[in-house]
Amino acid sequence: MQKLVQGMAGLVIIALIPTVAHAHPNPITSGASFASGLLHPLFGLDHLLAMVSVGILSAQLGGRALWYVPALFVSAMLMGGMLGIAGLTLPLIEFGIAFSVFALGTSIILSKHIAPGFVILYVAIFGLCHGYAHGAEMPNTAHSWLYALGFVIATTAMHLTGIGIEVISKRIPQGTLLLRIAGAAIAGTGLHFIMSL
Repeated sequence: MQKLVQGMAGLVIIALIPTVAHAHPNPITSGASFASGLLHPLFGLDHLLAMVSVGILSAQLGGRALWYVPALFVSAMLMGGMLGIAGLTLPLIEFGIAFSVFALGTSIILSKHIAPGFVILYVAIFGLCHGYAHGAEMPNTAHSWLYALGFVIATTAMHLTGIGIEVISKRIPQGTLLLRIAGAAIAGTGLHFIMSL
């Protein structure tokens, strides 16, 4: 039980670490296509926090949202990834990514007061922004479909992690409060990202 609480506290601490809101390719991940796509989202705190937050929020909403909110994010992310790989220019992508962290963190705090239709709208927009960044930063040597498969698997894993965090929060003392604190920390980190642009 104590380890679970420590894990939740760890998430809050990670969220408070100042980071630039750009998911730049990491030299470690710039080689193989699949591995590069798989690891790319993990080396940007902005991507990591947004994707875990989507999982947490979908579990908070419950019902069909548990699956269709993450599925919508992944679908929009694939579309954005294809646009990025194709080299098309979209405006305000970095702002969209930074704002997604702020908005999703805030949504974790206010989950019971947010209309599911509104969540659908902004999750689709945020998925497109994150996917575009993944696609635009694909290494020149990577095969696009393997790279895309990698970042889809990584994103799905982070959504499942978020769902798991929300499920665990219901089973520990003060878990709901800890989840709201984590949401506040994520939102604060998103605000830092926005201010750093």
